Amino acid sequence: MYRQGSRLLMRATAAAGARLRVTAGSRAASQAFSTEVTEAPVVDSSFIEAWKKAAPNIDPPKTPLAFMKPRPPNPSSIPSKLTLNFVLPYQSEISNKEVDMAIIPATTGQMGVLPGHVATIAELKPGVLSVHEGNEVTKYFVSSGFAFIHANSYADIVAVEAVSLDRIDLSLVQKGLADFTQKLNSAVTDLEKAEAQVGVEVHSALNAALTG
Repeated sequence: MYRQGSRLLMRATAAAGARLRVTAGSRAASQAFSTEVTEAPVVDSSFIEAWKKAAPNIDPPKTPLAFMKPRPPNPSSIPSKLTLNFVLPYQSEISNKEVDMAIIPATTGQMGVLPGHVATIAELKPGVLSVHEGNEVTKYFVSSGFAFIHANSYADIVAVEAVSLDRIDLSLVQKGLADFTQKLNSAVTDLEKAEAQVGVEVHSALNAALTG
């Protein structure tokens, strides 16, 4: 039964792929780039039907989309606030908070994000993330990560590591910068040079954030 089911699933997958190519081709002709996202997850009915034929007594598997909340629709006018999420692997720093602006340290340079910003994915480099809320500005030092800016004035920032600037000891940063600079100057192998270079770049960015 499962051998037959696998053939049915493969057939359904091929048919779905063909439909997707046709749909993508016709959509590309009228709209090459789009930032519109459906409000609710799309269910692949052909896969569900094929699964029920192959394994009628087993529920179809759920994809990650099944566990996601529907994304808010794009507003007809630009809202006055930017809704920000800022998360780390081990905790959430900011969750669905309405702010005026965020300035992120992108690899292409400092990027200001305001409500109505064009949809963008930006890679982060070591630097300062500034969150502006009225007259209050909160600053974090982030090591790396990505920023996902959506067309509906939502922004999701995911960092590998981050810490509030007021928790960083400047004397330790300057000591680390001196140590890694010395290691870089005395490095022999490519690995030693690469490790020392990373240390110099991170500590240089930390030092600039605290002294600038």
